[in-house]
Amino acid sequence: QRKNPFSSDDRLASKPAHTHRGDPTYGRPPEGSRTEQRGKDAHSHVGKEVEELCLIIRRTGEVGEDGHVTVTFGQLFETYVTISNKVVGILLRARKHGLVHFEGEMLWQGKDDDVVITLL
Repeated sequence: QRKNPFSSDDRLASKPAHTHRGDPTYGRPPEGSRTEQRGKDAHSHVGKEVEELCLIIRRTGEVGEDGHVTVTFGQLFETYVTISNKVVGILLRARKHGLVHFEGEMLWQGKDDDVVITLL
């Protein structure tokens, strides 16, 4: 629409056509937009799910000699799947933030039931 000579929408003409890598606004929605708010809401929601996952690991796991709480993926899956079907995605997010540790890139139900997940 920015290149459309018949468009009378001034909002489109005032925005830059492209941002470039290195630009602080690159890959981000316009500040104050509904898209930005939806992103913030989603980030907050996932953060709460990660916190809940850590609480469930603490509640269902066992404290090891090193003081860390551990639980197997199979046990966690059976407990957590009744709460959320996104257990693997939430585990990956928790690992990204340094809250849990487990071996491997991805966990699969059945195949990885004996993989130990450690709450850090």
